[in-house]
Amino acid sequence: IIGTRHGEKLYETLVTREEMVKAEDIGQYFRIPADTRDLNYNKYFINGTKDVSKIEDYTSHNTERLDVEGMKKLLLKLESIRKDIKDL
Repeated sequence: IIGTRHGEKLYETLVTREEMVKAEDIGQYFRIPADTRDLNYNKYFINGTKDVSKIEDYTSHNTERLDVEGMKKLLLKLESIRKDIKDL
């Protein structure tokens, strides 16, 4: 549990809304292609693009948060953790 301190963010942005426009949801993660835009802005203003304002940033605030049991289950999926527990 993290408390707020002066100048600290409450939430971390994991994927910006601009990145979400191009991101591919793979299920357990987002694949974000490299930014290959050029300086030819006419194609964005004349041809248009997805409305970025309708897309929300993907942050630590609007994603699934794990409680203690959820964190235990997630960690127990790792072979190294299971091995270390077994070796105790």
